[in-house]
Amino acid sequence: MQDHCLVVIGLGYVGLPLAVEAAEAGIKVYGLDSNTARVDSLLAGCSHVDDISDAQVAHALELGFEPTTGSDCIGRADTVLICVPTPLRQSVPDLGAVRRAAMTIEEHLSRDTLVVLESTTYPGTTEEVLRPLLERGGRRAGRDFHLAFSPERIDPGNAQFGLRNTPKIVGGVTGRCCQVATRFYSRFVDRVVPVSSPAVAEMSKLLENTYRQVNIALVNEMSVFCHELGIDLWEAIDAASTKPFGFQAFRPGPGVGGHCIPIDPNYLSYRVRSLGYPFRFVELAQEINDRMPPFVVDRIVRLLNEDGRSVRGSKVLLLGVTYKADVADERESPSLVVAERLLALGAHLSYHDPFVPEWRVGGRLLHSVADTEQEATEADVTVLLQAHRAYDWEGLSRSARLLLDTRGVTSGKNVIRL
Repeated sequence: MQDHCLVVIGLGYVGLPLAVEAAEAGIKVYGLDSNTARVDSLLAGCSHVDDISDAQVAHALELGFEPTTGSDCIGRADTVLICVPTPLRQSVPDLGAVRRAAMTIEEHLSRDTLVVLESTTYPGTTEEVLRPLLERGGRRAGRDFHLAFSPERIDPGNAQFGLRNTPKIVGGVTGRCCQVATRFYSRFVDRVVPVSSPAVAEMSKLLENTYRQVNIALVNEMSVFCHELGIDLWEAIDAASTKPFGFQAFRPGPGVGGHCIPIDPNYLSYRVRSLGYPFRFVELAQEINDRMPPFVVDRIVRLLNEDGRSVRGSKVLLLGVTYKADVADERESPSLVVAERLLALGAHLSYHDPFVPEWRVGGRLLHSVADTEQEATEADVTVLLQAHRAYDWEGLSRSARLLLDTRGVTSGKNVIRL
């Protein structure tokens, strides 16, 4: 018998895995989303998230998972999770979806309900933005309902760590709120880590991704000057990795993508700027990472020039256009910048990605080519942008006239690493 009712607001790459995992744990789950087409698709047993299969959605539906566009379900909830998008608009966090979710919750909020914000945002959002909206009707967090922040740690395509075995950080506005949230998540997460406040939990999420952004920027900048120095940076990284302490390997690439690395640290930068000064580390790292797609295009142009060819009229094949290996997510992918610049320079562009059958670039709709090795044979230069496991590295290395490898996974006489 289901003894707990959960409403998940927002059924994207964070909300849907939560809803499915909670349903598997025996919790009654409503999935509230304003996208009617998405809700209809889920009701038909179809998943739109890489890490959740159609079979998992179908099983969750059998267990009582109910996707819906109607907010009345909130009145029956013991717990409400907010998993809505928090995009940046001209470097300013857009919390419109969070505010709308909060106002909807407040209209239906029952006593002792737990409300948790999972959407990534700047420190202070839970208490300064969400709490006042939930308290508009006179209820008080910590007295009439429970309020907490718990940052999502979803890593699309990660076969080792999923929702259940990734520790869950929880910060409540009161000690009791934290206890209630900890008890809830413990139903389907192996380890819950309570912290002293929502602001600490909010900061922890931004620290994780800022750490990655800064270190990726370090190796990206090193890749630029190592090319000029004639040093194989990948070999240097492998050598440094033999040190059993004090070093963690990060590797360069054509830029950063997804929601986390190019976006999340800017929430922290926004908060720091409100104090009257810049967060120079983050802003410099962003600048360096943003320079990588143009650097890749510059390398392509130079390689063609060395071969006696102009980029205009040359055949360029791009391999892998998603932001991460082995997922279908194109959000903020640096490959789009590379493709748009190549088209602007007059290149004859083609691409392949096993996860993206169609790709819109600069107003053009491109279709993934069928035979990568044949296309690589005919292309003047082939550019590996994403290291999907589906690719035959050795076959591509042999067949490509010239292969620019931005991921450092291939070798051969025709291979040039970034």
